[in-house]
Amino acid sequence: MNDTVSTGTAMPPSAALEAQSLVKRYGRKPVLEGITFGVQPGEVYALAGPNGSGKTTLIRLLTGLAFPTSGTVRMLGADLYNGGHAARRALGAVVEAPAAFYPHLTGRQNLEMVAFLSELQGSETKIREMLVKLELLAVADQPVRTYSLGQRQRLGLASAILHEPQVLILDEPTSGLDPQGISRVHEILSELAWKGVAVLLSTHHLREVSAYADKVGILGGGRLLDEVRLGSKGERYRLRVSDPARAYAFLRTVPGVHNVSLRDVSVVFEGSPNAALAALVREGYQVQFLEPDYFDLYEYYRERVKHA
Repeated sequence: MNDTVSTGTAMPPSAALEAQSLVKRYGRKPVLEGITFGVQPGEVYALAGPNGSGKTTLIRLLTGLAFPTSGTVRMLGADLYNGGHAARRALGAVVEAPAAFYPHLTGRQNLEMVAFLSELQGSETKIREMLVKLELLAVADQPVRTYSLGQRQRLGLASAILHEPQVLILDEPTSGLDPQGISRVHEILSELAWKGVAVLLSTHHLREVSAYADKVGILGGGRLLDEVRLGSKGERYRLRVSDPARAYAFLRTVPGVHNVSLRDVSVVFEGSPNAALAALVREGYQVQFLEPDYFDLYEYYRERVKHA
């Protein structure tokens, strides 16, 4: 698995969803400070952070349910707060899950209401598809007040993706689900991204989401501490070497070695381990060990938040 870390970078113009220098304060109390990141079409971006880190506030800003003290949000190229009404029609979202529904209406009737408000064509067929996909067909005609938390969570996701949005934003979509339900939601989000939807979700299930997320933004104290890019671009290795900072800089110049990063006192890289080892020994570095690197996102997240 490949990981690189960066913060505060400018977003390319092709981002389906982008935040630029977002700040949110309540009175003198800062909640978010200088948040900048973007989500491309077909990308899954996971937001992680301890309780109180600002995840839900950020999601409210990204969906237009709250306004920033300063900064901008652009969705499909349009300023969300300034003439972005057309772009919002391409948005699907569940904020502060579980989603709110009319409790006296059935799950099917609630989805029919969503379809009506979205001016969705062929809604009957699409509603049935959603009920089957989210495994809700058996309870589709029961009042939502009788639903379990997990069933309401899945109904919320069904309502968010019913109109086939281009941008999907979800706050803790797997909260209250059993392992099978969590796996099913992750499969659906992965499938949507494969179809080109820009997906952003907040989550505590880092090990599960790391299997398909493209990026993970780590929030702490209202700031974006790290942005971890995940992928499988090549075999990755970790080595312990004398003077790791100088070895890191040197390896970046070695042919056949790429994506070099410094993690604590270890140097991590992709490419040829033989080329890296030979070059280091030739330059007089003492290599203590060289081994495949298995990146544990959860452990990295714990360490990053702990030292924030």
